[in-house]
Amino acid sequence: MDIIIREMREKDLDRIMEIEESVFTTPWSREAFLLEMTRNLLAKYIVAEIDNKIIGYGGIWLIIDEGHITNIAVDEEYRGLGAGKRLIEGLINLCSDRGIRAMTLEVRKSNLIAQRLYEQYGFIKSGIRPRYYSDDNEDAVIMWKSIEV
Repeated sequence: MDIIIREMREKDLDRIMEIEESVFTTPWSREAFLLEMTRNLLAKYIVAEIDNKIIGYGGIWLIIDEGHITNIAVDEEYRGLGAGKRLIEGLINLCSDRGIRAMTLEVRKSNLIAQRLYEQYGFIKSGIRPRYYSDDNEDAVIMWKSIEV
């Protein structure tokens, strides 16, 4: 299956919300996504599609020379097809194209699958944010990646 990566559009929000609400215990609101897309000049969001159906999305804030990944989610039905990899590659390319020198993210300490995926792309564990997640007070692992410009 051919996975297409493209910029997120406002008309994508219904599908984005379906994925968001099925994947996360404390999902972002539709309004939060809309504000990110229309008002936050630092934010960029992309989607992964198969046959014109959105199967995942990712977001990043581009702050001076750093990219902070805000979220990555893939519909559970489409996991294992490489959409997560393609989304990470898309975000790395966004950063590289804009001269960003480093990327960072937080990931649940228990989410070992995601941590291994990020490590495949050169992200390194660099610290812990204690009780970062408000739904269950789980710690977050902070990961960083350097980018060759």
